[in-house]
Amino acid sequence: MTSGKRRRVRRRVGRLPEAFFYKPAGTTKDLGLVELTINELEAIRLIDLEGLNQEDAAYMMGVSRRTFWNDLKSARRKVADALMKGKAIEIKGGSYVFDEDIPTKFDNIK
Repeated sequence: MTSGKRRRVRRRVGRLPEAFFYKPAGTTKDLGLVELTINELEAIRLIDLEGLNQEDAAYMMGVSRRTFWNDLKSARRKVADALMKGKAIEIKGGSYVFDEDIPTKFDNIK
């Protein structure tokens, strides 16, 4: 008998951030917190930093375009919430596997 839940696809991630916690300068200890997953950050990196299109970025992460779009939309919403409301951002967790070859495998995609 199955539980009825879909298995979560592990995204391929090519880069991990240099820092995992960001907070606004001069804020109090009663700071709100937004949690951004590693796979959400990778979606932002591939689209907004690397300049890939959604189809190529989804392929690189090993997910459908729909799944990729959901990750990207969630990530952008969380970052906007943190920036507009003065919240800290903690990067952790997610469903991913690290693949350091991702950036070099697809140099010809643009």
